Amino acid sequence: MLGSDVMRGYNDTLILCLLMEGDSYGYEISKEIEKRAQGQYSIKETTLYSAFGRLEKQGYVASYQGDETQGRPRTYYTVTGAGRQFYREKCAEWQVLKRVVDAFTREEQSDGTNS
Repeated sequence: MLGSDVMRGYNDTLILCLLMEGDSYGYEISKEIEKRAQGQYSIKETTLYSAFGRLEKQGYVASYQGDETQGRPRTYYTVTGAGRQFYREKCAEWQVLKRVVDAFTREEQSDGTNS
């Protein structure tokens, strides 16, 4: 299971990815993240809602009230044009980061020496 410290810089990317597929709300997004991560990562509720607040403040998502559930309206989120651009930038950044980390995390090559 991945720790939250490993995923911290990419929670926004995960959320934006799902919102680009359609508007959604917190619980649904958290369950979809866990499902796609095949149980290897689950986002905490406090992490999720602080990410929503940050993304909304930066203009990357907008929120609106949807259907009522258990007596109160559900808050839905939608990605904005700025959010789509930010998502593309984060995806490009990930490709660079992945190449850098891969350069240091290859399996040890058997060269006959013990260093």
